[in-house]
Amino acid sequence: MSVGKLYMVPTPIGNLKDITLRALEVLKNVDLIAAEDTRQTLKLLNHFEIKKTLISYHQHNEKIKGEEIVQRLKKGENIALVSDAGSPGISDPGSVIVKMCIEETLDFEVLPGATAVTTALVYSGLDTSAFIFKGFIPRDKKEKAKLVKELKDRKETLIFYEAPHRIKETLNFLLQSFGDRKVSVCRELTKLHEEILRMNLSEAIQHYQNHSPRGEYVLVLQGKSQEEIDKEEEALWQDLTIEEHIKKYMETGLSKKEAVKIVAKDRGVSKSEIYLYSINL
Repeated sequence: MSVGKLYMVPTPIGNLKDITLRALEVLKNVDLIAAEDTRQTLKLLNHFEIKKTLISYHQHNEKIKGEEIVQRLKKGENIALVSDAGSPGISDPGSVIVKMCIEETLDFEVLPGATAVTTALVYSGLDTSAFIFKGFIPRDKKEKAKLVKELKDRKETLIFYEAPHRIKETLNFLLQSFGDRKVSVCRELTKLHEEILRMNLSEAIQHYQNHSPRGEYVLVLQGKSQEEIDKEEEALWQDLTIEEHIKKYMETGLSKKEAVKIVAKDRGVSKSEIYLYSINL
């Protein structure tokens, strides 16, 4: 008996026209579709006149249903896995079944398709050369503190998902934790009421004092800027005398010559001027 294959099939994040021809072909030809929310997936299938057996697969039954899917694959069934919207495996339990397939050496195929992460990133106008996606911000205070420690000094653009009932709380959290950075608040991507707000965090907080949050959100936050880094570095020496400033670098293992060069750069003056303060050190 031949073994079946699992297909990770992206679905539209809003506009149904964003589904690919390949995704439709797979959904039509598999034996079974595992869906995060069978009701939501049924709407999609009905729209494209696809009739298939559906089973639920979500974060509350991922282990049991994952084992069932593995057994079905071993029996030769071809199965498509879909999330409510976007690419399964990104910030959802699809990643669990992928690990199971790898462990069981079962064949699986990942189809490219819609995802809110890259759509929001490009919309933001912020740096796209490097970014960090963290999904939903944790609710636990210790986990939040851990997140801030991990990300506060990162220069990469930061991307988060958020629900409407938590958007105000999250914007305040980001402001308190990262300062008043630029943020792009992306709402209802690809849908009729899509909205992109580009502003500072303080302005976004002010906006939602006058507007009720609706729909699903993606927050794209500017990474730590060079301006922030320069200000922090300046704060480390601005209250020091020039002699203390030179000593500070020498204590890190730098030679006097190297320390003089860096101090001159920090203070925006000539090396010869700084050298005079180093003679007796």
